[in-house]
Amino acid sequence: MQSIQILALGKCKELYLRDACQEYEKRLSRFCQLEMIQLEPVSLPQNPSARAIEQALQKEGELLLRRIKGYCIALCIEGKQLDSPALARTLEAAAVGGENGAVTFCIGSSYGLSDEVKCCANLRLSMSKMMFPHQLARVMLLEQIYRSYQILGGTKYHK
Repeated sequence: MQSIQILALGKCKELYLRDACQEYEKRLSRFCQLEMIQLEPVSLPQNPSARAIEQALQKEGELLLRRIKGYCIALCIEGKQLDSPALARTLEAAAVGGENGAVTFCIGSSYGLSDEVKCCANLRLSMSKMMFPHQLARVMLLEQIYRSYQILGGTKYHK
């Protein structure tokens, strides 16, 4: 069974989004070993300087880099956009790759991900050119991972 790890900076605070995450985590338990790890983002003042943001991203990046296993996918707006079948093929290819097919998705804080994390990633993935709250991005990512397994299984979920 494939190991999927989601490293996310910050907690999912809204109950309805936590419920959605839990629903997809339950659905995914049939297809993979899913581990959602929420890390504490670096605290910044209301209007941080560019230097403060850069330092925070570096510290957050170090937290992420220590935990990455296997094929790394960094979620960032400047990344490559994939359709659902392409993401499914990516997960499938990683499943036959090294480290037991482990895949780690990295979701940054509100200021994104450090350059070190992006450079370490095997794939930089953009969900859209539009911006979404990080909490909602988790739900969207979980749904797409679930959809990927449905595509690979040939079910009717993906239309």
